[in-house]
Amino acid sequence: MDALDAARVIVAARYDGCDVALLAGSVVRGQATATSDLDIVVVDARLAAPYRESFVAHGWPVEAFVNTLESYRRFFASDAERRTPSLPAMCAEGIVLCDRDGLAERIKAEARDWLARGPAPLSAREIRDARYALTDRLDDFIGATRRDEGMFAAHELAALAAEFVLAAHHAWSGRGKWLIRALRRFDSETAERLAKALEEYYRGERKDELIAFVDDALAPVGGRLFAGYSAGKDEEQDGDVAEPGTGQA
Repeated sequence: MDALDAARVIVAARYDGCDVALLAGSVVRGQATATSDLDIVVVDARLAAPYRESFVAHGWPVEAFVNTLESYRRFFASDAERRTPSLPAMCAEGIVLCDRDGLAERIKAEARDWLARGPAPLSAREIRDARYALTDRLDDFIGATRRDEGMFAAHELAALAAEFVLAAHHAWSGRGKWLIRALRRFDSETAERLAKALEEYYRGERKDELIAFVDDALAPVGGRLFAGYSAGKDEEQDGDVAEPGTGQA
């Protein structure tokens, strides 16, 4: 059974009477692999609380994100706060399987609006914290003398740097493979540069490219930060915002 037919049968069997059902994920984007699952978003006014469940049906692994009429908006907001718009992206791209009174299309429109607005700009406090965290991880990477420790340090440093580049430019982020995809959407040359920097270390233990990437990411906001950093002491108001430069890493 193909993905769309399987999703329709699953919704009819497990979520009969729901208000909205959407099929999302890699099968919708044409990026399915041998391990891809069906991501199904459900909204049901009869539910008292949202839940998530995973199961196998009709030859497909399935992840279902089942929401109340109120909960999907809370998840939209919390995803935006984390800068990783998982549910808005699924809803925006989703193929409608069930739609009561046009609610599915309204939810899709809300999701597109969230995605178009992008995440909030970093506050001055968040920028200082990121500068310090990147400096700390960078020192760990530079000082690593064992290959195994350096590999883990490089991975953590690269992920933190990618997250910062995206956040500093008001772009959506992600986790795991979604992080490099988000960086690629933001700027393909930046993503390629970071991937190459990791390869330089993993293949030949050459650190210079990754160090340079991090320094270039930090340069528009003042560079590395160690001396003078503090947390919880004489902090600015959370509303203060420091705008980074527009240069890319």
